[in-house]
Amino acid sequence: MVRTMITPSQTDVQLMIPENYIGKKVEIIFFALDELEEKQPKKTLGDFLGLLSEKEYLQLEEYTSQARKEWDRDF
Repeated sequence: MVRTMITPSQTDVQLMIPENYIGKKVEIIFFALDELEEKQPKKTLGDFLGLLSEKEYLQLEEYTSQARKEWDRDF
C-alpha cells in the first residue's frame, strides 16, 4: 500500500504507480483532511428511543448493574 499526503498547487497531479501494482485494480481517493474534521452532532438519549424492546432494556439494565457491582469489589 502506498499512502501520501500532498498540498496541491494546481488542479492536476501526476501519480507514479509502483511496478508491482501494474495489472491490478487500485483505488484512488482524494479528499480534503478538513472534511474529516467536521464535528458530528452529539447524540442524545432521544436518538436511541425505540431501539430496544422492554425486555432487552431490562436485560441491559441488569447486566450494567451487575458489571458496576463488580467494579466496586475489593481485591
